[in-house]
Amino acid sequence: MWRNLSKQASLRKYKLFSESYPLFSSLRAFQPSQVCEKIRDGRGEEHAVRMYKELGFAQSSHFSRGDFGVWSNFPGIFGTSRGYASVAEALASTSEEDVDEVQELIEEMNRHNEETMTTKQQKQPKTIGGMGVWRYNVLKKRQIKIETEAWEEAAKEYQELLTDMCEQKLAPNLPYVKSLFLGWFEPLKDAIAAEQTACLEGKIKLGHVPFFTHLPAEMMAVITMHKLMGLLMTGSGHGSTRVVQAACHIGEAIENEARINRFLEKTKKKSASNTDSEEQPEDLMKERERLRKRVTTLMKRQKMHEVKKIVIQQDDGKPWGQENQVKVGCRLMQILMETAYIQAPMNESEDGVPDIRPAFVHSVKTLETPGGNRRYGVIQCDPLVRKGLEKTARHMVIPYMPMLIPPKDWTGYDKGAYLFLPSYIMRTHGAKQQRDTVKRVPRNQLVDVFQALNTLGNTKWRVNKRILGVVDRIWTSGGGVADLVDREDIPLPEEPDTEDEAEIKKWRWKVRNVKKQNSERHSQRCDIELKLAVARKMRDEEGFYYPHNLDFRGRAYPMHPYLNHLGSDLCRGILEFAEARPLGKSGLRWLKIHLANVYGGGVDKLSYEGRVAFTEKHVEDIFDSADRPLEGKQWWLGAEDPFQCLATCINLTEALRSPSPETYRSHMPVHQDGSCNGMQHYAALGRDKLGAAAVNLVGGDKPADVYSGIAVRVLDIMKRDAAKDPATDPNVMLARRLINQVDRKLVKQTVMTSVYGVTYVGAREQIKRKLKERGVIEDSDELFSASCYVAKTTLTALGEMFEAARGIMSWLGDCAKIIAQENHPVQWTTPLGLPVVQPYRKIGRHLIRTSLQILTLKRETDKVMVQRQKTAFPPNFVHSLDGSHMMMTAIACKEAGLSFAGVHDSYWTHASDVDQMNRILREKFVELYEAPILENLSESFQKSFPKLQFPPLPERGDFDLREVLDSPYFFN
Repeated sequence: MWRNLSKQASLRKYKLFSESYPLFSSLRAFQPSQVCEKIRDGRGEEHAVRMYKELGFAQSSHFSRGDFGVWSNFPGIFGTSRGYASVAEALASTSEEDVDEVQELIEEMNRHNEETMTTKQQKQPKTIGGMGVWRYNVLKKRQIKIETEAWEEAAKEYQELLTDMCEQKLAPNLPYVKSLFLGWFEPLKDAIAAEQTACLEGKIKLGHVPFFTHLPAEMMAVITMHKLMGLLMTGSGHGSTRVVQAACHIGEAIENEARINRFLEKTKKKSASNTDSEEQPEDLMKERERLRKRVTTLMKRQKMHEVKKIVIQQDDGKPWGQENQVKVGCRLMQILMETAYIQAPMNESEDGVPDIRPAFVHSVKTLETPGGNRRYGVIQCDPLVRKGLEKTARHMVIPYMPMLIPPKDWTGYDKGAYLFLPSYIMRTHGAKQQRDTVKRVPRNQLVDVFQALNTLGNTKWRVNKRILGVVDRIWTSGGGVADLVDREDIPLPEEPDTEDEAEIKKWRWKVRNVKKQNSERHSQRCDIELKLAVARKMRDEEGFYYPHNLDFRGRAYPMHPYLNHLGSDLCRGILEFAEARPLGKSGLRWLKIHLANVYGGGVDKLSYEGRVAFTEKHVEDIFDSADRPLEGKQWWLGAEDPFQCLATCINLTEALRSPSPETYRSHMPVHQDGSCNGMQHYAALGRDKLGAAAVNLVGGDKPADVYSGIAVRVLDIMKRDAAKDPATDPNVMLARRLINQVDRKLVKQTVMTSVYGVTYVGAREQIKRKLKERGVIEDSDELFSASCYVAKTTLTALGEMFEAARGIMSWLGDCAKIIAQENHPVQWTTPLGLPVVQPYRKIGRHLIRTSLQILTLKRETDKVMVQRQKTAFPPNFVHSLDGSHMMMTAIACKEAGLSFAGVHDSYWTHASDVDQMNRILREKFVELYEAPILENLSESFQKSFPKLQFPPLPERGDFDLREVLDSPYFFN
């Protein structure tokens, strides 16, 4: 019996340790029977201890004398209550009479073991981020490597750029160096001006005096800084240059600029009121004007050698000579050294005392030569200057890529998203007040914002390999298909063989236009290459994630900028959910509707039944597109969103050909878009019945098309105008000519941007571009008049249809103006608790131009831009509301177990979950606007500025928000 007991105990022990210590289970040389023999052979504890040492557990506290882990908890057999010194002695002494007791103890041990393992499992979850712990850890290591390598590579490339620019003496063009110039310019300019005044008054009798007043002080300051920094930043990083060399460069540049300045002054057109100017022969005046234009053009093209030739020929002044150039250069360097300072960061200063020191110092070096030692002076920049330049690599564009593991949860301003790359919850673009405001917000106030961003970031994506394969084939073949730009440039038109000035002028315009188009093509090709590079990199990954953050209004964006679902049709076609879900009956229907939506061309304006019928009518075309996308009939290329259409064709084909389409597991994201979403928010704010009906807040048999509705109103106005007498109304002829041009496409952009406060001028330019594309009006003056008329008519129609929205826009703008006139930016808090500060402050600009450099002194002032605050507030406020609606929907979808992605007014989920998402987003919209949003805003303004008088709230209608719950085309 004891043999069986020993075997049982050994097996239990083996099982326990193999589960707790993987190393034990991997050592196959030690079998349970061997363990029993070693314990049973009479030498007791010695062999047991040796066995544990052989297994590598000698140092573990679990196997110290008299204590064998969990077994020591059972004193009746393995402990010391019976006086046994070891497990071996306890086993050896067991008799048949003890069997029942032992069996009970073994069962108790088993229960204890199970409880222990259960506790461990509770403490250590089997999955992290939806994947096994081992898999997660492997991907985490890869993610860390990707982030660190990307950061190092970007820093290396930036450093190479810095080095290259420095070698070419272009360091003054770097942002960091320009920031130094901003601090040095004013003191240097004032000191030079004071020196010039002293020279003119005869207070200085040095050699540089005759040449020191030939240029304005500000131009001399710019040239001095540019030339000296260009020399100091060249080379291996020593940050020094010889005094004589620097003086020569600066003095020569000053002389050349003085010569050009004299030439430009000399050839400047004389005003009619200038009676003191001597009469000049007309031929001489024309020649000077021609030379002036020529010099100006060459300066813009940086062809300074040719400029110098022309100017020297026209200049009757005596050259300065190198000696005088050096004198002027030396004096300017001396003034710069006396006025330019640099400050070390406060955290690098001892005791927190500001460490301010001269930016440049003069020293003497000794050069050993065969003829003896030679001493020469050098100018050196403080090490902080070079160090600061190197640190600017930290301010480069951060190389965010999709993540292989779920992003870190957001818990603070700079706590969340990427593991190591700097991550910030808001894109403030240097707006310090907004950044500080968000940092001060209590963490519990932003819980919903954090949760929404975490939800968006935890949606798992993958690359649709079939679509990427099609894209690669098209791109390799030269592009130009499915909205991909052509990879070849447009050939430049040949120069006409004529002396006709009109023909030559027309040819030049054509050349300029072609060059512009080629430049745009180049930009588009670069953009596509970036997107495809990311897609190819992520192609074989099981899945990846997009960390999100916010703009200052509270709208969420993926932090990776290239291949994301916010992007073009190309991006959206290449991406799909990593998780697959069975379609179900409703999912199959929504997949058909989705195909009609991405095909577009008016099909997306049909009822849902009409869209389903369209898809079922084109089943053969869908199959052909999926089977032979580039060799077949290529039906998918006729879609407005061709790559999304092709992806849906492939998905639908696989589903319909499967034995059970409803059980087919689909990765396809199906999106629901708001109908002119900005106007939907205004209609809800104003409880506007007419506006609500126009933008589908009210149910109908088919979706209302606000753009077509506005086009109809514009057409009605034009018909009335066309019937009038042209002798009394100048718009009659325009109306008669433009009646046939009015459609939804003509007015769509103006209607879309009306929610953003588009002005009459903006609307006119939008309409002008559309009319120009159609080529119906060639004459530029007539085109301008037509654009003015259509823009005015469109804005009139908008005002009629969305009267309540216009009232709210005006109220918001008036409140913003009142606040801004007190020199305060407009601030508000979104429904999710995010504080918003409009960043528009006046920027102080001062442009100093020389022939080689342009220095723009630009500083953000404490003064807010009143008009900008007024015009920007209405759209920014509405954007903060649509961002809140999207995030509320994201949180609710996560709680319901749905995959969710959102792009402002476009919400995505699996086809099988669209009905549930539609219900949620409607409920959240109603919940959002059942709150007294405008009342709360007005109250916050009055509380912040109790002495100011704000206008009363605009009148609102009686639209019942709950109708949105039953509107099928609210989002569709």
